Amino acid sequence: MFNKLKQVKDLRAQAKTMQNSLAGESVTIEKKGIKITMDGNMAITNLEIDPNMSNDAIASNMKTALNEAIKKTQKLMAEKMQSMGGLGNLGL
Repeated sequence: MFNKLKQVKDLRAQAKTMQNSLAGESVTIEKKGIKITMDGNMAITNLEIDPNMSNDAIASNMKTALNEAIKKTQKLMAEKMQSMGGLGNLGL
């Protein structure tokens, strides 16, 4: 039982290390007048919108840009997790 508790503690420590590491990473997507920057924890750190865009164009292009930024950030997270050894070394 204590072995499982140690594994959970180790998992939490590894997750915290990964979260801190990802916070230092950054992904920027620029699509049709919208520029989004996200950190590795998927928090938007910067958003720029071309002031000449119509509301309809903003709505349409924002979805595209956000989806692409999320995918790129998820890929970054997966690569970072793999480089850190994933979760397999905890026996879970």
